[in-house]
Amino acid sequence: MRKFLALAAATAIAMAASPTLAADMLYPEIEIPPVDQGMGGNFYLRGSLAGNAWWAKQMRYRECPDDPCGVGEPEVVTNEVIGAGYGYSIGAGIGYETGDGLRADLTIDYLSVNDISDGVYDVDLRSTLALANVYYDFPISGVGQGYGLGGYVGAGLGFAHNHVSSEGPNPGPEGKTFTAAGAVMAGLAYDLGAMVADVGYRGIYMPQISNGDAALAPPALGPYFIDHNMIHELRGTVRYRLQ
Repeated sequence: MRKFLALAAATAIAMAASPTLAADMLYPEIEIPPVDQGMGGNFYLRGSLAGNAWWAKQMRYRECPDDPCGVGEPEVVTNEVIGAGYGYSIGAGIGYETGDGLRADLTIDYLSVNDISDGVYDVDLRSTLALANVYYDFPISGVGQGYGLGGYVGAGLGFAHNHVSSEGPNPGPEGKTFTAAGAVMAGLAYDLGAMVADVGYRGIYMPQISNGDAALAPPALGPYFIDHNMIHELRGTVRYRLQ
């Protein structure tokens, strides 16, 4: 009994002499790991549907001064575009997001736009558009990826394979050509974790759309060119993360 009391007294004296040691014995330090507020990088698949409007600066084409066409030398006519074309696009793609706001993807879209006009001829466009795109995503509400409202801006470069046809008093033949293409994007997105839904604007620029060397011989109208084309889109997109 005397030994037990002596040991207890010695322990009490040691704890009183060293408050830090006493605190460490009573409240041991617990190491808490840091909280990861975001997700790491992810590949994703995407699908888009859009309504669009096609506008251009001018249309150029050959016009025969005589009837029947082919008697006289064709003249080159340049007219301002006075009527926009309207249509839709549908697309798909695959991309990668880094988890810190940057992402990139490859997309391919099918565009169908009808009836851009210079007051004489109406032109229809069917186009396959391939773009490489980069974006910056930023949060509006919520933290990091997963469950929150955000915004994005982006840009893309690529090419388009265009198929055009025309209607008018002496319409040119249908034709196909390739052209360079660029795009700018901006919109709002809602992050659901495994999926992201967004609604945004995309502006597509093509320097020239043409039927190419479709038919140079009369009586056809021959090649025609539509310069400085801008296609404005309101587009909805769903992205699915491959986690």
